[in-house]
Amino acid sequence: MLRTVFDPEIPVNVYDLGLIYKIDYTPEDKTLHVDMTLTAPGCPAADFIMEDVRQKLMSIDGPEAVDLQLVFDPVWCYDMMSEEAKLELGFL
Repeated sequence: MLRTVFDPEIPVNVYDLGLIYKIDYTPEDKTLHVDMTLTAPGCPAADFIMEDVRQKLMSIDGPEAVDLQLVFDPVWCYDMMSEEAKLELGFL
């Protein structure tokens, strides 16, 4: 599901970029708890990306809520990308 969310400026999805740090599910309150980051703190597409992540996660059968937290610790770096993302962006 998260592989369908893209930063409009980068042709790689947020999952393969390594922007999703944590996904936990609490069955008691049917909430997905997600920590994610951005490639840069001042990303102009931050609101768009986060809303897209939230909508995609809410479309999954089961969760009734998404607790989406934007975090910058640890700071994102290129090493967090998947091999596919590195190939796509020319880092390999």
